[in-house]
Amino acid sequence: MIKALGARYFGNRKAEFRVWAPALENMSLRFISPTHRTIPLSKDEWGYWSTVLENVDPGTRYFYHFNDKNFPDPASYYQPEGVGGASCLIDHGGFAWKIQNCPAPALQEMIIYEIHVGTFTPEGNFKGVISKLGYLKELGINAIEIMPVGQFPGGRNWGYDGVFPFAVQNSYGGPDDFKSLVDAAHDHKIAVILDVVYNHLGPEGNAVGSFMPCFSEKYKTPWGQAINFDDEYSYGVRNFFIFNALYWFEYYQVDALRLDAIHGIYDGGAKHFLTELSQEVDKLSLQMNKKFYLFAESDLNDARVILPRKKGGHGLDAQWSDDIHHSIHALLTRETEGYYADFGQITHLDKGLKNGFVYTWDYSRYRKRCHGSILNAALPANQIIVCSQNHDQMGNRPRGERLSALVPFEALKLAAAAVMFSPFIPLLFMGEEYGEKSPFLYFMDFSDNGLIEAVRQGRKNEFKAFGWKDDPVDPQDPKTFDGCKLRWEELSVPEHKTLFLFYQFIISLRKNIPTLSCGPQDFLGTKVLEEEKMLKITRRHGTSEVKIYLNFNRCVNPVSWNNPDETWKLILNSSDQRWLGPGQALPQILTGEEKFSINPLSCVCYEKETKCRN
Repeated sequence: MIKALGARYFGNRKAEFRVWAPALENMSLRFISPTHRTIPLSKDEWGYWSTVLENVDPGTRYFYHFNDKNFPDPASYYQPEGVGGASCLIDHGGFAWKIQNCPAPALQEMIIYEIHVGTFTPEGNFKGVISKLGYLKELGINAIEIMPVGQFPGGRNWGYDGVFPFAVQNSYGGPDDFKSLVDAAHDHKIAVILDVVYNHLGPEGNAVGSFMPCFSEKYKTPWGQAINFDDEYSYGVRNFFIFNALYWFEYYQVDALRLDAIHGIYDGGAKHFLTELSQEVDKLSLQMNKKFYLFAESDLNDARVILPRKKGGHGLDAQWSDDIHHSIHALLTRETEGYYADFGQITHLDKGLKNGFVYTWDYSRYRKRCHGSILNAALPANQIIVCSQNHDQMGNRPRGERLSALVPFEALKLAAAAVMFSPFIPLLFMGEEYGEKSPFLYFMDFSDNGLIEAVRQGRKNEFKAFGWKDDPVDPQDPKTFDGCKLRWEELSVPEHKTLFLFYQFIISLRKNIPTLSCGPQDFLGTKVLEEEKMLKITRRHGTSEVKIYLNFNRCVNPVSWNNPDETWKLILNSSDQRWLGPGQALPQILTGEEKFSINPLSCVCYEKETKCRN
């Protein structure tokens, strides 16, 4: 049974305080506002310290006191003064939800849009995101993924340096403003996916280790100490993070969690942490009569992540496929540094579209070993999330370039179509839909000079190992953060506005043409023309059928058409002048044998209109 943690307010001035600290011999609760008082805590056999108090109000500030020091609550629900300040008792039951128990779209219907709250709008907070929900709805988005909001040091950070997993970042607006965002999104029929970090905790302001044996010396991660999921006292650590997941679903009504970098979650036990997590989330789904989702970011290419638990998998609902991103990126940019050395051929994209992954226990030149699961069949398409851009793929470049800074305008439309017409769940990164030019770099706001310099040097070494020649931009400089903010005024420029309209159009095609929605029942037939850098795709679902041509060549490619018994209608030519392309006279209707040419860096799509057989 999962134990609740933190300061839970029950109403009528009654609250319970509970924290896990199995090795401590004494601990007290110390209020510092609005009055000063100290309350002794009692410890149970499992190492949980707690007390239930009357006459306590929301807004009360408190610390836990032991070893002659005050410490914020590791399960604090709010840190009004940041990572070093007192924890705050809040009333979760006091928020007036307008939309209750709103169902999320089915997986095969999702169009996801990733947002960093601090750089998405000039305001840099939850209210700013709310102001753009109508815009996202107009675009065709029905799910937003919010990068981590757990309290991190300072006012600017990606969110992966958070140290209070339950406390909503104060500079973004705090708990009620985040609830207002979720409520407003649901009012727009937009689901909310929250990015959470269970593979490490940030280095500055981290007091969790003072309470509990949270970290493991058995494993190492690129981001710091690994979390203890399988050693002594791991039962309480697992409880801490599983309760955190349930907390976001129950108290904030988010629809899904994106689990950051699960390849950094190490567990050698018989029951993996992710398996237990999915079990508990399924229980909550039944209890609340609403399906809650778990999505995994993983570079393992491991089918077990989404396999059902009864088949030996973790039972998560979906996982990222970086292989699709790498395939598209390498074809368009022709980059060969780092992991892009494993990609760059049309056959890579072809295999990824058929299987979900490109590397399925194949030799990886970059890793110098075999990589991925051996697949007996293609993974369910509605359990794979793909993109042509995301925060990692841009932010982990020395200059943080978006695709719009690396390839021509026609290539942006081709990348968009390749993702949107894939059989998988598509994800866009904020600003991608209009070709935002500002970079997206890693930024931070630490106060420890030694830590700041260590991060700077660490990133320099990382980029050298990857093969980048440029030095990274200083992540501590406020100008780095400011330069990453979206420039919404670009939407008034014809090229940017046209790209937005193009995205809007292909999203509508995906939603309205049954075979363009993802799903495990899709038929996917392909023909690879490697020398021409062309991929021909046939997708079919029931009576709905489309043929898609993706030309990654910088030259014109001729096409021969032979479908004598069918009539096909042109539904997309990305190089059409309507989309500010060079223009091309393609047949609007195809009924038999025909030859035509596909423009460089373009996508052409035909839909079967009728079928007549004698």
